[in-house]
Amino acid sequence: MEHKNNYETEVKRYVSKGFKFFFMIVIFILLVFLMGYVVMWLWNWLMPAIFGLTTIGYWQAIGLLALAKILFGLGNHSSKGKQHKRARRKKMEDWCNSRREFSEWKHYDQFWKEEGEQAYKAYVNKIQEEDNNEKE
Repeated sequence: MEHKNNYETEVKRYVSKGFKFFFMIVIFILLVFLMGYVVMWLWNWLMPAIFGLTTIGYWQAIGLLALAKILFGLGNHSSKGKQHKRARRKKMEDWCNSRREFSEWKHYDQFWKEEGEQAYKAYVNKIQEEDNNEKE
């Protein structure tokens, strides 16, 4: 008896999921048709008056929607898009930090004139001595 109840609940769950999926597809199709009508209405209201363009039909409006989707994507809601935004934000923060660090470089010319060349020569001599010691 218990096995039969589990089977019935499984069937009910699959049927309800099937109906939800079916209605989601129907709603999506209706929204696409509605958006086509809205695009056609807005185009025919604005574009001839503003730019002197001709009016368009319903299927041309649907074509414009498809073209806009292809060209512009109309949003990215995937997790990959969120990762991209985080990476871009991190890059911007790094750039801002490097701008702050760059302000310290205004003293570089003065340092190089006073101490830099001598310090560099001392460093090169130290490296050469270490290389000579390693060879021996």
